[in-house]
Amino acid sequence: MKKTTSNSIKRNLTTALSLVMTATMLASCGSGYDGSESRKSSIYNNTATDNYRYNNDATAETAKGSTNIAGGYNTEEYNHLTENGYKLVSDEPLSTFSTDVDTASYTNVRRMINDGWEVDPDAVRTEEFINYFKYDYEKPTEGAVSINTELSDCPWNSEAKLMLVGLQAREAKVKDVPTNLVFLIDVSGSMEDEDKLPLVQQAFSMLAENLGADDRVSIVTYAGSDSVVLEGESGDNSDEIVSALNSLSAGGSTAGAAGITTAYKLAEEYFIEGGNNRVILATDGDLNVGLSSEEELTDLISQKRDSGVYLSVLGFGSGNYKDNRLEALADNGNGNYAYIDSVDEAERVLVTEMSGTLFTVAKDAKVQIEFNPENVSAYRLVGYENRLLNDEDFEDDTKDAGDIGSGQQVTVLYEIVPNNGNEKSLKYQDNESEVAETSELSGEMLTVSVRYKDPEASESKLIDKSVMCSDYTEAVSQNFAKACSAAEFAMVLRNSDYASGLTAQGVVDYMEQNRVDNSELFELIYKYMQNGTGSEASYW
Repeated sequence: MKKTTSNSIKRNLTTALSLVMTATMLASCGSGYDGSESRKSSIYNNTATDNYRYNNDATAETAKGSTNIAGGYNTEEYNHLTENGYKLVSDEPLSTFSTDVDTASYTNVRRMINDGWEVDPDAVRTEEFINYFKYDYEKPTEGAVSINTELSDCPWNSEAKLMLVGLQAREAKVKDVPTNLVFLIDVSGSMEDEDKLPLVQQAFSMLAENLGADDRVSIVTYAGSDSVVLEGESGDNSDEIVSALNSLSAGGSTAGAAGITTAYKLAEEYFIEGGNNRVILATDGDLNVGLSSEEELTDLISQKRDSGVYLSVLGFGSGNYKDNRLEALADNGNGNYAYIDSVDEAERVLVTEMSGTLFTVAKDAKVQIEFNPENVSAYRLVGYENRLLNDEDFEDDTKDAGDIGSGQQVTVLYEIVPNNGNEKSLKYQDNESEVAETSELSGEMLTVSVRYKDPEASESKLIDKSVMCSDYTEAVSQNFAKACSAAEFAMVLRNSDYASGLTAQGVVDYMEQNRVDNSELFELIYKYMQNGTGSEASYW
């Protein structure tokens, strides 16, 4: 990671941001600030996060042993991520990050709310709330991914615009693609609860019943040591696979690293050229023997990801759940990460959306936004705090990034502060020999660029799309309103500094005003309000 001194960055931001903070933004794109009124809000104060993108580990702290869940002690662990702050386009015209299709944060928090627990703010990753829900994006006409955009007003910040970027992956014809799966199952003593191993068994049984004769399944378990329960079984023999799953019982300590090593060995032994080769890890993440720290596990899984074997991580259980370790495994193992809180969620992840969960169509996918300083003064990426990349990583094909499965979507929101300055940079540089081109570019607000590799490729492809100031609209789509609703609720749960005053009732009001078709989110917010764990207890 590129590093720089925080004092130097702070001096630059303090000087530049002081100009932004002393003015009021006019509503239309490109109209900028009139300097008539001083801002009282601190939303542009970025000193807490100004060096985050240069050193991701600097702000990632692990919260352990929270006492606020169900009134009792627990040992759940979550990384603390400082929210992205505003960046000045004059200083940082590029915003670069890895894609993320994980949904574990949303379902894990849903579990907390449904069980009447107080929500740990560190468990809330805004992008995973947004990406849990499905959107109506245009499908790619060529290539693996399409870019969809929408620009309107920011519902939680009246002084900013909001841009939605939606990536839609193509739907692969997966029926003819053979699958080589290794179920890596934690059977340690901590997995004996009903919402752990018994739910794991149900989840994998549902998946097994949807496999065919060309598919192969192996089962590896780990507790104090690892064990091979089933090896290279045909997917046609679902009865034998289910029987092997049902024979498992929990007990002993947890040596996860040994199990990971054995699982990858089996996946490589039964490797199918041109097929889908994947290890699916099911655990509560509470490793306590051998390699067990987040750093050790990350190093281990990073060594495995070039094998051509992908990794999916399924989290289960509560009380001792180690979200930080499981997210690190998925992020560094070319995989995705989901939390299973019910049989219905298991069916959604492993049956209904199986192709997206198991079949990658775009690997090492990265996004880079270039903002035109003539029309944008500042911006803030909503979420994706632990997915940030250095700008030079975008064109570096050796840099690992996120993977997108068949038919999956990636949804991103940016708060944008318009500007009427005359600065130029990068694509938008002023060049006397290119006056006509510069004139054409003057109406552009930004450019969205996406790089990704085909599953078997080592070189990336580039697609991009420009967003014009004229693309702004007051009438928002269901896509926009739904994504905003999910983001707003996440910010309420995180006690976000960038949506101060926003309440759960305010999110409900926004959803009703925009007729958001999302009964799942409505019901969860109502449950949260009924629990009285937030400031909205008085509404019920």
